[in-house]
Amino acid sequence: MALDNTTADVLGAGAMVQAPAPQRRPRRLTPRQRAAKAANYAVLTFFGIIFLYPFVIQISNTFKTESDAANHPLRLIPDPFTSDSFLRIFSGTDFPLWVVNSVLVTVIATVSRVFLDSLAGYALARLRFGGRRAIFAAIIAVMAVPGVVLLIPKFLVLNQLGMYDSYSGLIIPLLADAAGVFIMKQFFESIPAGLEEAARIDGAGPFRTYWSVILPLARPALITLTILSFQGTWNEFPHTLVAVQSPGLFTLPRGLADLVGGSLGSGMQYPLKLGAALLTLIPVTIIFFIFQKRFVRGATEGAIKE
Repeated sequence: MALDNTTADVLGAGAMVQAPAPQRRPRRLTPRQRAAKAANYAVLTFFGIIFLYPFVIQISNTFKTESDAANHPLRLIPDPFTSDSFLRIFSGTDFPLWVVNSVLVTVIATVSRVFLDSLAGYALARLRFGGRRAIFAAIIAVMAVPGVVLLIPKFLVLNQLGMYDSYSGLIIPLLADAAGVFIMKQFFESIPAGLEEAARIDGAGPFRTYWSVILPLARPALITLTILSFQGTWNEFPHTLVAVQSPGLFTLPRGLADLVGGSLGSGMQYPLKLGAALLTLIPVTIIFFIFQKRFVRGATEGAIKE
């Protein structure tokens, strides 16, 4: 059946729209550019090997026998290959208890930090009240003080409050941190104030504006704070030294330090110690790679909006 002129014109226009654009030929590199590119890759590969080599050695020694690890610590291929170290980790140490304590402390501290730090950052960035500048100056001062200086005062406070050697003493001091408040305050100040004015016109209060309007826009900062809080709390060691002393309250860093310190009582036992350290790295690695893609996407969206 013949097509009328209008239909033919439409089909013709569609064909023109769907026609693929001509492909551009890749630009050929000059010999000097190829040499520079090869040199760059060689340098990156060299430093990548240097960075990864200790982790490869750690993994290799985990699957060695104790004698093989002591006599040939730098050999990459275990001889013989064995996984007895992992069996000994779960049957001969308190590693499962340390994992439970670390998960409990890390989850509570991370969720609390994301909420409290963002709430405090929003208050310092948007609300006008007396002493706001002094509070922010105090937060900056706390960030400038090395953490090791505060260990003894922290122990004295926990002891006086009756929180020493308890879950409350292990968790409560980690519920907020100055760096997280600083990060969230700086990010909230980059959000246009017109959004809050529109929310106030609609009858939203300060907390409603923070929760429903501003917080969803702070996804890049929230993801950054989540990664930093999880990693920092999971690897927290100095705080556990002054907060607890009972083995039943040890987290993974404190437990690993106890193993390295010779609590096993015989031999160096490199495979067992390195295997426990390797298992400790897994949750942090998973969390980082999960949130890394979202962080890059969120940061890109935030840059486009600005």
